[in-house]
Amino acid sequence: MDMERETFPGYRRPDGKVGIRNHVAILPSVACANGVVSAIASRVEGAVAMPHGHGCGRGGEDLGLHYRTLTNLGRHPNIYGLLLVGLGCEALRAPYLAEEVARSGKRVEFLEIQEAGGSRKAAELGASLVREMLREAESIRREEAPLSEVVLGLECGGSDAFSGITANPSVGLLVDWLVERGGTAVLTETTEMIGTAHILERHAAGPEIGLEVKSRVEAAERRAREILGPFASVAIAPGNMDGGMSSIREKSLGCIMKGGRSAIQEVVDYACPPTRRGLVIMDGPGYDVESMAGLAAAGCQAIIFTTGRGNPIGFPAVPVIKVASNSRLYEAMEEDMDLNAGTVLEGKSLSDVALELRELLLRVLEGEPTKAEINRQDGILCLYTTTPSL
Repeated sequence: MDMERETFPGYRRPDGKVGIRNHVAILPSVACANGVVSAIASRVEGAVAMPHGHGCGRGGEDLGLHYRTLTNLGRHPNIYGLLLVGLGCEALRAPYLAEEVARSGKRVEFLEIQEAGGSRKAAELGASLVREMLREAESIRREEAPLSEVVLGLECGGSDAFSGITANPSVGLLVDWLVERGGTAVLTETTEMIGTAHILERHAAGPEIGLEVKSRVEAAERRAREILGPFASVAIAPGNMDGGMSSIREKSLGCIMKGGRSAIQEVVDYACPPTRRGLVIMDGPGYDVESMAGLAAAGCQAIIFTTGRGNPIGFPAVPVIKVASNSRLYEAMEEDMDLNAGTVLEGKSLSDVALELRELLLRVLEGEPTKAEINRQDGILCLYTTTPSL
């Protein structure tokens, strides 16, 4: 592969964005429609189901947050066409979501189970619509696009003591390479930046951005202290501790390594697409599945997910590249891991592993499936919430 290439083959969408997959997705407006979404996907090979657990029973900030997240997921460039499935009496109505997604120029259809005459009839109708969109999608061809069109999500989960010295800094070198070519990388999990606000502030492109970064991280620390009290400074998962970590600050120092040395150009809210290119911070939770939903809604065509303990989860319609921080994990879960950064501990340089990761990313952009895609590790959309259900 030409490692100096400046383009990748992607699917140009009506709104100008470029996808690296050409999926037809089925998205429920409310959890009550998940059964019909699953039934449609089981009837139509190649359709991507995107179930989630929300859409009703909430108001205020969460209602707007979920509306934005679902709308931006529907607009994702990896999706050619979208079927929205509603129940008919929920707060987040399918017709309204469909109208918002359609503003991107994407092919969008919707149905409501109550209006269709029940779940079986809705599934039959939905399957017919999805088959039609899949036939249309087959006519779409890839075209060369500059690497500046790439938006890469950065995620870590099940981290260990090696994550911050092998996998995460290797990703950081890749991010620097991508940013130099005009691309974008989105670093999130604000709760896993606690204790590093002063470092991130120095990496900001300007003082206003630096203050914004500092404010978001300090707010995450205050929330942690409100919830956990004196245990906030050591609030890490049992698996993190088993993997040799001592505190949330140690985890945070490893987490931010994924951003490399690039200047932070912007801070965006959860599930909001960046408006500037370069390294961007998205204010979001540390829970992996909620965090990945936010990255996908932000328009990331692919996500790089580093792990030291071994987390196989992927995401619907978005390739997730799994990078193991140690060779023991890679050998134990080779069918789930895409790349072994543990070789840094055995003599390879971070630059060598970053080159391997760059080559892998380019292949994934071209269409090579990740292990999570092969294993159908799509999981379920887990939308971020700020308040309990009503």
